Amino acid sequence: MAEPTMLERVKSALGVTGEYQDGTIQEYIAEVTGFLTDAGVKPENITAGLVARGVSDLWTYGAGNGAFSEYFKMRAAQAALKGV
Repeated sequence: MAEPTMLERVKSALGVTGEYQDGTIQEYIAEVTGFLTDAGVKPENITAGLVARGVSDLWTYGAGNGAFSEYFKMRAAQAALKGV
């Protein structure tokens, strides 16, 4: 059996079913993983749970409130420092 994709794992963590929002979620995944990579997080330390938290933070359905939570930023910092 194939390993679940990041999209599948994030959707599972967020309780999202179906494919209707896949494009939006995939874009948010790219934004979150880009943020983490630019912050110095090694790819092996980027987990689906951390990405799901970031996606959830950004997902405001256009309400203009998209911002990373303090929890996400703290976990991103911890992940960036892992193994340093």
